[in-house]
Amino acid sequence: MTNETLLQGFEWYLKADGKHWLRLTEEAPHFAELGITKMWLPPAYKATSDHDVGYGIYDLFDLGEFDQKGTVRTKYGFKDEYLKLIQTLKENAISPIADVVLNHKASADALETFTVVEVDSEDRTKVLTEPFEIEGWTQFTFPGRNKAYNDFDWHWYHFTGTDYDARRNRSGIYQIQGENKGWALGDLVDKENGNYDYLMYADLDFKHPEVVQNLRDWARWYIDTTGVEGFRLDAVKHIDSFFMNHFIRRIKERYGEDFYVFGEYWNGELEDNQHYLENIHFRFDLIDTRLHYNFFEAGLAGENYDLRQLFDETLVKHYPDKAVTFVENHDTQSGQALESVVADWFKPLAYATILLRKDGLPCVFYGDYHGVSGAHGQASFKDVLETLLRIRRDFAYGEQVDYFDDKNCIAWVRLGSETSAPIAVVLNNHQTTSKRMYVGEDYAGQSFSDEINPDSSQVLIDEDGFGEFSCPTRNVAVWCLIN
Repeated sequence: MTNETLLQGFEWYLKADGKHWLRLTEEAPHFAELGITKMWLPPAYKATSDHDVGYGIYDLFDLGEFDQKGTVRTKYGFKDEYLKLIQTLKENAISPIADVVLNHKASADALETFTVVEVDSEDRTKVLTEPFEIEGWTQFTFPGRNKAYNDFDWHWYHFTGTDYDARRNRSGIYQIQGENKGWALGDLVDKENGNYDYLMYADLDFKHPEVVQNLRDWARWYIDTTGVEGFRLDAVKHIDSFFMNHFIRRIKERYGEDFYVFGEYWNGELEDNQHYLENIHFRFDLIDTRLHYNFFEAGLAGENYDLRQLFDETLVKHYPDKAVTFVENHDTQSGQALESVVADWFKPLAYATILLRKDGLPCVFYGDYHGVSGAHGQASFKDVLETLLRIRRDFAYGEQVDYFDDKNCIAWVRLGSETSAPIAVVLNNHQTTSKRMYVGEDYAGQSFSDEINPDSSQVLIDEDGFGEFSCPTRNVAVWCLIN
């Protein structure tokens, strides 16, 4: 059994040079050698411009093939390059995971007139006005694609809301009025801001049968065209969970249970995560937002953070088979709406936590691997990540025994398997310390070395199978058998 490991293959501030599909294609064999088994790719379809990271979705059926929004390519490249990347990933035993953005559409082709009410931005259940007409950007005809692949046009009645009235040149949150209109039922979306159905741009109405059918048609076309082997679902807390449950059910019925799906449910409350999982019948996994915030808080607090609480209220603790664990992603980067950058000193500790423990699917962030340049730059952790990834690939197996008995120093041992030796991991947010831990009598008289801190002295295992495993100040130590 090989450990599964996910790589988020992009970050927010990548150069908009149209060459990212080519870069990832070149890097694929190396990532495979490191033990990456899944790669989450950025949105591959036409957005508002060739500089759009991909979340300002315009046309789901244009993968960098048609001249639309001033460009043929997307930020990342052309359709044929994307398809070649997917083929290369699969040849290297890496499953390509597509970023699926269904919540909204942006940069419409024409204005339409329709009736709305304005709602309170902090409580979308609170109506501020009587119904009135606006001119909104809600008509999508995709003239550059000229009906290729799909002939569906979008109109105002396919959306629940928008954020701009062109007639008055005024922004707001406008709920579209009409038969069977309105936000999703409160139990089916996040309750932040009263009802968080509306997020941005023209918000899709997942109750409308034509919308539902179009998205089903698109999903089949997309998977058959590209050969992707999974979806990462964007912004699911804003999307009707009844729709999402049945949307993914149909996909798995057609493509099999191995078609891997996980959702971005950005909510750090365990109870809300549990409720969402129940709503979708546990059909797909969720990112562990609470664990990320625990990492973020631990990095800020330093020695004042009780490391024994690192897994409190986390998805990976309570639903280990449904958790995608991560340290950083494109939304948490400096300058982004969800900015919560984990402190540099704590990142190696955090990555050791997600990569070397038995639960959750760990996700490595491209920006942490390569670093980020520019005004929002961040350091590269390539060396330590490659070390941790290789240890995960080769040794992070077997029973896990925790030593969570000190608020400033926690540790665990993976006892190995028939083909892999044990490892001992120590996390420390204060002064140099050590843990006495058991690795097995079979290793008595043998030595372990710290693969993160090579200057550390070796540890000799005693006749009872125990060793005294140290860790430097504010660091992580990963002890492996010396062959």
